[in-house]
Amino acid sequence: MPSKTVSHAVTTRRSVRAFLDTPVTLETIRTVLDKARWAPSGCNFQPWEATVLAGDALRGLQEKIRDVPIQDPAEYSWSDPDVLPDCLARYHQLGAELFGSVNVERYDVAGRDAFTDRNRTSFDAPALMLVYFPRVMGPPQWSDVGMWLQTIMLLLREEGLDSCPQEFLSLYARIIKDFLGVSDESHIFFCGLAIGVADLSAPINHFTRHREPLDNKVRFLGF
Repeated sequence: MPSKTVSHAVTTRRSVRAFLDTPVTLETIRTVLDKARWAPSGCNFQPWEATVLAGDALRGLQEKIRDVPIQDPAEYSWSDPDVLPDCLARYHQLGAELFGSVNVERYDVAGRDAFTDRNRTSFDAPALMLVYFPRVMGPPQWSDVGMWLQTIMLLLREEGLDSCPQEFLSLYARIIKDFLGVSDESHIFFCGLAIGVADLSAPINHFTRHREPLDNKVRFLGF
């Protein structure tokens, strides 16, 4: 259902891991991305760059990464915060909810690997946006790219569409950049964004999400 308010878009957005085969039109994606140009960025650097794939182009990339090992060294690390006990606990809670929704037990290594492998096909989403930017960009610009992506995900909800940001695809960054004709020397690959219509019959799209209470994360002074 399309979102009529920002609040509805925020609260109904979730990382969808099962999509219908309903096509997403180029017109719709262009409309969303054209609006998202107005996302904030420090010094108006607008560091983000992307390529959107569908159809044969998407299938061609998926064929390229289907059976190849992940790259070494990694493009970047996303798991460093797991040294913090509270972050590690939330990570474990997410894993329990996610794999529990598809009846994969904690010690079922093959089952977990099989599900994780579905990242390679972006959970059958009909469109995939691949996000990269110049290596000269630092942490403030990475934050800008995050704000741009959040803007896109909320605008997709306005169109009745769903998404899944995929840092997983950075494990194949050099292959992806080569496929897109993007220089590995000059650019870092950040993530994919799977785009489509959620399969609401899939349990994986309904597991309970958890967020910390507001007062655990934000203080208010001077009010």
